[in-house]
Amino acid sequence: MDERKKQEVITFKVDETLNKAMEGIPNRSEFIRSAIIAALKGTCPLCRGTGILTTKQQKHWEVFSQNHRVEKCEDCNSFYIVCSAENE
Repeated sequence: MDERKKQEVITFKVDETLNKAMEGIPNRSEFIRSAIIAALKGTCPLCRGTGILTTKQQKHWEVFSQNHRVEKCEDCNSFYIVCSAENE
């Protein structure tokens, strides 16, 4: 049995500007795969990048936020989640 992962072909259209910008890239498929993976790693695990929580997700967040809060880092100005239950 072949142990290699099954690959699926996905195609998409690009405008002329993007096409020209990618002309010098030797392996565009690998470049695109890497860019997509990097973008997905930075995607919010709750909204999956939509920026909107569903009604059900909001209910889960309400329960979660009873013991957690969002704070802003004074050094880098990034927001992060703090578990307040750890300090109890």
